[in-house]
Amino acid sequence: MIRFTIVTITYNAEKVMQRTLDSVRRQTCQEIEHLIIDGASKDRTVAMAEAYQAEVPYHVVILSEPDKGIYDAMNKGLHKATGDYLVFLNAGDTLHAEDTLATIANSYQSSPAVIYGDTAIVDTNGNFLHLRRLRPPKQLTWKSFRQGMLVCHQAFYVRRDIAQQYDYDLQYRHSADVDWCIKVMKKAAELQLPLVNTHKILADFMEGGNTTQNHRASLKERYRVMCHHYGSVQTFFLHGWFLVRTLFK
Repeated sequence: MIRFTIVTITYNAEKVMQRTLDSVRRQTCQEIEHLIIDGASKDRTVAMAEAYQAEVPYHVVILSEPDKGIYDAMNKGLHKATGDYLVFLNAGDTLHAEDTLATIANSYQSSPAVIYGDTAIVDTNGNFLHLRRLRPPKQLTWKSFRQGMLVCHQAFYVRRDIAQQYDYDLQYRHSADVDWCIKVMKKAAELQLPLVNTHKILADFMEGGNTTQNHRASLKERYRVMCHHYGSVQTFFLHGWFLVRTLFK
């Protein structure tokens, strides 16, 4: 059986933590390693994680200590992962359905570098609002992200042996996930490994997350990431086309 490592980053997350824990607990596929990386929360986050750890049959690791931000915490989880595939599901985010991990497992036969799908945007009560504006292409490649981050990080499952070749770059405060995903996909192309589309909604992302709250800074960082991977000239003209298309919709 394929085994999943789910990494959940938390900090003072008691208001949204339970929904994430419950979505993992409800999975029909229980081949799970759940790593909860906490930034020394001062609320009940760690106590909630410990109660969850005592109740579930799969392996749960809790690490609570100060960090240098979300991507430093994600690197800690990345280094501790032992599963076949790894995904980041942070506090407040949820797996879309009870059979989400089973759906991923059914896409495992070719041992792809990445298994991906769609993302639903939900409100603070978990109610569906709409699908994420940027939608996954039928066939994802590392060049696809020239059009933006078409696959949400929570719906991007990476083979661990590939994932652990790259740390999240801490020079980026809001968009290191974009940079990391592109690096992973470049490695997949180098190794001639497939990226498999499940054609399913895999994750629910709560409206108003870290990137949304820091939208302007995130856009500036994403521009830098794209210049690095796709070249300054191509990135400049692509963003000019995005602006024209938006103005004349």
